[in-house]
Amino acid sequence: MNKKDNNTEKIKASYPLRIQAINSKGQNKRFFVYIPMPLAAALGVEKGEEVSWELLERNELHLVRKAPPPTKTKKRA
Repeated sequence: MNKKDNNTEKIKASYPLRIQAINSKGQNKRFFVYIPMPLAAALGVEKGEEVSWELLERNELHLVRKAPPPTKTKKRA
């Protein structure tokens, strides 16, 4: 078995979801996107964490964590 270079190995996971619209009186329509719990748990996402979106292409967004907490899991050998 060949070992892959850790820098080129990518984790592939797909979590399909629907974008929800929030309509409130006196406010503009807003869209809501949630992070599924398995993905949030794998990433260690915490309540109140600050994030931003980067638009890479018309069909691709990149979620950027401003200050992610330190990793709690050990690296595999």
